[in-house]
Amino acid sequence: MKKPFEIGIYSFVEATPDPQTGQTISPQQRVANLLEEIELADQVGLDVYAIGEHHRDEYVSSAPDVFLAAAAARTQNIRLSSAVTVLSSDDPVRVFQRFASLDLVSNGRAEIIAGRGSFIESFPLFGYDLDDYDSLFSEKLDLLVKLRDSERVTWQGKHRPSFENLGVYPRPVQAELPVWVGVGGTPASVVRAASKGLPMALAIIGGMPERFAPLANLYRQAAREYGHDPDTLPLSINSHGFIADTRQQAIDESFPAVAVTMNKIGRERGWPPMSKAQYEASSDLRGANFVGSPDDFIEKILFQHSIFNHDRLLLQLSVGSMPHDKLLHAIELLGTKVAPVVREEIAKREAVTA
Repeated sequence: MKKPFEIGIYSFVEATPDPQTGQTISPQQRVANLLEEIELADQVGLDVYAIGEHHRDEYVSSAPDVFLAAAAARTQNIRLSSAVTVLSSDDPVRVFQRFASLDLVSNGRAEIIAGRGSFIESFPLFGYDLDDYDSLFSEKLDLLVKLRDSERVTWQGKHRPSFENLGVYPRPVQAELPVWVGVGGTPASVVRAASKGLPMALAIIGGMPERFAPLANLYRQAAREYGHDPDTLPLSINSHGFIADTRQQAIDESFPAVAVTMNKIGRERGWPPMSKAQYEASSDLRGANFVGSPDDFIEKILFQHSIFNHDRLLLQLSVGSMPHDKLLHAIELLGTKVAPVVREEIAKREAVTA
C-alpha cells in the first residue's frame, strides 16, 4: 500500500539581515528559533524537517546533523533529514556514521538527501578540486550506498583511501537508512539516482513546473531500464514558499526577505535583481514558488501532483530571515490547514486509479 502524501519543510538556517531593520540575530538565537520551528512542525503533523549544509556567513547550518539530533530530543514523529548533505566534499564513512547516530537518537527517523551542492565553498575548505565536481559525488554516493547496505565493506576508489572488509558502526535503527539524491535539473543526475534505485528530490525554484515533467518521466523510465520498480521509488519536489492567511499577506511578508537573499546570490552569479512583480508572477498557480493562502497552497500542490505524481513536497519557508512569529504561523497553517486536505484528496485520487 502506498504511503500517504508527505509534506515537510527544509531550511538552511539563514541568518541574513532583517530587511526592515538591517539587524541580524545571533547564531544562538537563530538555532533556538530553529528548534522551536521543528518542534511545532512535529506537533502540527508535518512529515519531514530537513536542514541543508552550507559554509557561508549567511547560514548557520554547516553541520545539519547536530541540529537534527537536538531536534530529535524534542520531537516524536517527524522525519529528520539533510537537504542536502554535500557528499562531494565529505567522507561517506563519517556521513553514514553521523546519520546512523541520528537514527539511534531519533528512534528511526533519520534520512540523508545527498547532493553536489549549489555553492562551492566546501571544496577549497576541505581540500577538493572543483574539476572533480561530478566524479567526487558519483564515487562517494556509491560508497555511501554500500555502507548503508552492508555492515562490512571493501572499498577501492580514486578519491578516498581504500579499505578491506571493515565494519562501519553504529548501525541505524532502520534496516535501510533512507538515502535520497538531490537533483537540480540535470538529466545525468536524474539517471544516476534512477540507476541506483534511490529516491530523488527534484529542486524547482524557478521556471514553470511543467518544464520539469520530462525529468520525472526520465527518472521513472531510467529506473525501469536499470531493473528497479519505479512505483517503489519516492519522488520529492523541493521548492521555495511562504504561507499566510491571505495571498497578498504572504507575498508582502515574504518578499523583502526573499529579495535580500536572492539578490545577493544574483550579484554573485550575474542575475538581475528580482522585482516584486516577478515574485508575484512566480507565485501564481503555474509558477515555481508556493506563496499564498492555505487554499492557494492546496490548489497548487494538487495541480503539481497531477503533473509529477510525486510522493513528497518539501518547502523552504525561510528563503531569507523571516520574523519568527510569522514563520511559526506559516508552519501551523501548513500543518493544520493544508496537509490534511491535500493528503485526503490525493488518497482519493489514488483509490480511483488503483
